[in-house]
Amino acid sequence: MLFLQQNNFMKEYIEILKKSPLFYNIDENDISSILTCLSSNEKTYRKDEYVWTAENKITEVGIVLTGSVNIIKEDYWGNRAIISKITSGKMFGEAFSCSKLNKLPISVVTSEITKILFINYKKIITVCSNTCIFHANLIDNMLKILADNNIMLIQKMEHLVKKSTRQKILSFLSEQAEKSNNNSFIINFNRQELADYLSVDRSAMSNEICKLRDEGILLFNKNQFTLVEKTNKSQSL
Repeated sequence: MLFLQQNNFMKEYIEILKKSPLFYNIDENDISSILTCLSSNEKTYRKDEYVWTAENKITEVGIVLTGSVNIIKEDYWGNRAIISKITSGKMFGEAFSCSKLNKLPISVVTSEITKILFINYKKIITVCSNTCIFHANLIDNMLKILADNNIMLIQKMEHLVKKSTRQKILSFLSEQAEKSNNNSFIINFNRQELADYLSVDRSAMSNEICKLRDEGILLFNKNQFTLVEKTNKSQSL
């Protein structure tokens, strides 16, 4: 029965896991063996449900199979700032599961119905008794993920250090255009999430986005944006 469950799981999520940075350069036929070796388990969450809360101590990393989660920081009064959004195929919790922290400084909450695969961090970075040939790749991939996360946080700081809401919006949208290699792109945040991510007031942010549209600098439709004034962007900043 366990074999059948694992086989059904693989058929449903193999394409997602193949795209996960953790399994980069690992043959898809080995992924089933990897998950068994790492004692992985999956869980489904409702929208706006906490996966982990601040004060938790964690030893696992999570890979989002379907849906998405927000990594958030909440203050004493319940105000929150979004540190990052994790979508399908991406991983979270790796920095905290490998640290010596006794409790999390952040929380993880779903933004929609979400299914998550959990894997014990120590089993990822420790070569097992079976001396699996794929473990060296796993360890190398984990190091690259940690490095990429550090770079991502530096990039986010570039947005937050801007003095005005307008500058923060333009900085973020410019980065998204560069990542997609296209002046037209879709962002993963809704308006409230984007405001929380940039640490700005939602109403003020929405007003600035409309002003930028009226000035001919960008176009938008819900979460799709198009930057149309590349030559004048520096003046806007």
